[in-house]
This record gives sequence, structure tokens and C-alpha cells, in this order.
Amino acid sequence: MSRFLSGALRQQVPYVPGEQPHQRRYIKLNTNESPYPPAPGVLRAVGVEAADLRLYPDPEARELKAALAARHHVGPENIFVGNGSDEVLNFAFLAFASDGRGAAFADITYGFYPVFCGLYHIPTRIVPLRENFTLDPEDCYGLGRTIVLANPNAPTGLALSRAQVEEIVKANQDSVVIVDEAYVDFGGESCVELTRRHGNLLVVQTFSKSRSLAGARLGFAVGNQELIADLETIKFSTNPYNVNRLTLRAGAEALAEQHYYDKCCQAIMETRDRTAEQLRGMGFTVLPSRTNFLFVRREGLDGAAIYRGLKDQGVLVRHFDQARIQNFVRVTVGTPEQMNVFLEKLRELL
Repeated sequence: MSRFLSGALRQQVPYVPGEQPHQRRYIKLNTNESPYPPAPGVLRAVGVEAADLRLYPDPEARELKAALAARHHVGPENIFVGNGSDEVLNFAFLAFASDGRGAAFADITYGFYPVFCGLYHIPTRIVPLRENFTLDPEDCYGLGRTIVLANPNAPTGLALSRAQVEEIVKANQDSVVIVDEAYVDFGGESCVELTRRHGNLLVVQTFSKSRSLAGARLGFAVGNQELIADLETIKFSTNPYNVNRLTLRAGAEALAEQHYYDKCCQAIMETRDRTAEQLRGMGFTVLPSRTNFLFVRREGLDGAAIYRGLKDQGVLVRHFDQARIQNFVRVTVGTPEQMNVFLEKLRELL
């Protein structure tokens, strides 16, 4: 930390992303990336678009917004496009929770939420999950602040129903409810349709997980036109060209090849369920997942030791050191072949 850093930032605790190793080749099951490549048409379209990299991208992202609007049965004015869903969430925290209004989210959830609160000095209310890591919707009723729900939740993989989310939205009419649906395509219920009748609901999704574009950095939000306009104000006050030409093209083409991604998601869910069954047979507790990862522990085993032991054998998983979940590891679902190696190495470790 330099002596020139603004005093307000000196206590800021940054987000720690999952390992991206370069010195050794691992079976990488730690950052919830897709094990499958982008659709062939996406790769071709990006190659063609590269010829125009001398030109700025469309700051309005009109083609991509139109495609997203058609898919979700809303208008382009109901779509915001960002540099990954993290940027969309960043703007949403700034727009709807700063200036003392505050934010509320679960004690075990996506680790970027408290980082945003620290960055913008947002008062935070933590909502404890139940002992089984589910969220009681009533704990989010009438909180008088912006509510943020990762649904399905990370790192637990558990999900609320659309009806449960709607009850939270209706119980907080004077506050924005942000639903982070990064993993919704792996068995969750999307709440996008609720945005057409609830003006205080903002749904955020990403192309990183189910559409194999984590490296392209593309996310979007769906919501009331006024909420979207608020996000656009922040974007045009910071970086109007926030999404590059290649990513805009990749996103539009990915939507045109949804059938390919549907097949990939189905394959991941089948592999997930087979892996979960085998882990339970090995004595592990496996939370019921609606994501592309599994959250697991085994009685008497330290989660950090499992993480280290697998890493020594060339398999990366994710470990979190929060007290409630320190004996768990999060395992991204890879190809069937990758998961077989993971299970083999885990048996050796045990």
C-alpha cells in the first residue's frame, strides 16, 4: 500500500479470485468455468470481428441488447450490458445501495458483495442462513435496504424457488432486490419474468458459466426501464466502451446457438449428479446443487487438507476459510473424464 492511496481506501479488503495457475498443468475444478468450448459459430464470428478492432465498440450494445431482449421477452430498454456480471453488480451496488441506504445479503454467499460494500461504504446487514445453508425468505422481508440474492447461491449451490423470490420482492416494495443468477442455467428457476410486473427487481446474469465465455467478460441485467437507465448513467460516467467488439460479437452469436449450450448444460448437470452420487457413496455430505459445482465435506476431514492434498496430485478445487464452511470444498463440474480423475485422486487421498 502506497502513501498516496486515498485514506478512505486504506482499509479496503479486495476480492480474492480463484487460482489461475501458470507454472503447472492442473485439472482445474476451482473457478466454475465451463469444461466445454464456445459454440463453433462463436469462434468463427469472433475471428471475423477481429478485422475491425481498430474501431471502438458500439457503446449502446444495440445488437446484443436486441438479441437478449428477444430471448427474455422484454424491450431493449430493459437490458443493461456489462463487462462481466461483476461490473453489473458493481454498478448496481453503487446505484441502489450507497449514500447510506445499505445492503443485505446472506452470511454465506458470493464474496464480492461485502467487497462492494466496503468500497462504497455501504452499511451492511448480514442475513444468517439456516443450519442446512438454506435461506428463510421471511428473514429478508421488510429490511428497508437493497437486498442481494445469489440464486442459486454460491458457494452452497442451493436455490430458492421463483415464488419465494417473488415474496421477498413484494415484501420490499420500497427497495431494490437484486437477484444474481450466474448459475441459473444449471437447474434454477430464473426470475427474469418477474421483472415485467415488479419495478423494484433487477436480475443479473452472465455468459461466463453456461455459455463458456468466462474469458470474454460479459454480463447483463434485466429490469425496469428506470433501473436500467440508472445503470447506464453510471456506465457513461465511467467507461462508455465497457464491452469490447469481440465480446459483443461473441455474445450475440452465443444467443443464436442456444441449442449448443443447452446440450452442454445438460451434460454438466448429468455429470454433476453422477459425481454427487459417488461422493455420497464415499461418505461425503453433498449439498443438493442447482449449479455447475458441488459443495462437499466429509465428517472428520479438514477442508483445507482436502484442498492441499488434491492440489499436490494435480487437481484444483476451491476452499473457503469462513468458520461455517471451512470443512467444505467447492468442486467445479468438469468433463466426465476430469471428474473420474478427481474421484480417483480423492480416493487415494482418503
